[in-house]
Amino acid sequence: MLDQAESLRRLARGEVQEEQKRKARIITVTSGKGGVGKSNFVVNLAITLVQKGKKVLIFDADIGMGNDDVLMGIYPKNSVLDLINGKLAIEDIIVNGPEGVKLLPGGSGLNNIEDLQQNQRDLFLKKIEMLEGFDYIFIDTGAGISRSVLAFIACSDEVILVTTPEPTSLTDGYSLLKAVDHFKIKDKASIVVNKILEKKEGDQTFSKFKMAVNRFLKLDVNFLGVVYEDRKLIMSVREQLPFVIGYPNCDAAKCIKTIAEKIIGEKKETMGVGAQGLFKKLFNIFSVQRGN
Repeated sequence: MLDQAESLRRLARGEVQEEQKRKARIITVTSGKGGVGKSNFVVNLAITLVQKGKKVLIFDADIGMGNDDVLMGIYPKNSVLDLINGKLAIEDIIVNGPEGVKLLPGGSGLNNIEDLQQNQRDLFLKKIEMLEGFDYIFIDTGAGISRSVLAFIACSDEVILVTTPEPTSLTDGYSLLKAVDHFKIKDKASIVVNKILEKKEGDQTFSKFKMAVNRFLKLDVNFLGVVYEDRKLIMSVREQLPFVIGYPNCDAAKCIKTIAEKIIGEKKETMGVGAQGLFKKLFNIFSVQRGN
């Protein structure tokens, strides 16, 4: 992992040049450990943004463990692997989800990206061009610290860390940001405190987390928001119907709407890298890994 540090730093500084045109904001959503409600957060946030008139794609990058499709009650027949193998076009891979949100299933195919030959990469990037036109692309990564998680964070425009008030979640989330800071991949991150029982708990959790980050890391964290622990969340998962659709007036749905409005209202000084830019950066990282 240390061998790729310089590659990650270069990409984070934007030294890989991209076309200067309007592209989707690539937002990686990650967590220090599993079970914090990350995927449920991604699915409901993406749907809420669509409801507000935005074009949104979810890239389920949790290799072998992705469940965004299950949460939405859809069952993809194909994944990125079929695109890599040249069997299908991008429009054959993308699945339509609730309210018009789009899903790009990653699956085990992500393991094969680093093994592509140059001609295969060129063909893959050509197909990925069809993804341009989205306002937001959310990358739902696996939990914890891994090469793939750090690579996706490095290649994205922004990173959102989902945690809960539980000590283990906070400790693991801090460890992930420590790795991001160590490799100088990103200099800031947004924090969402999920599964809170009351607002005071969310505020105190973020305050303690920020204090630790400010003391030991050279990384800025901002408070994106909270999501309440809600019985309706459990019901929605069992029903395979996102809670912002099935229970739009529940406390959790109101929290998601607040976060969505905050994201829409954010003014960005730099343009997004777009889908093609994302994979170009990934290919560069994997090339460095193979060379070391």
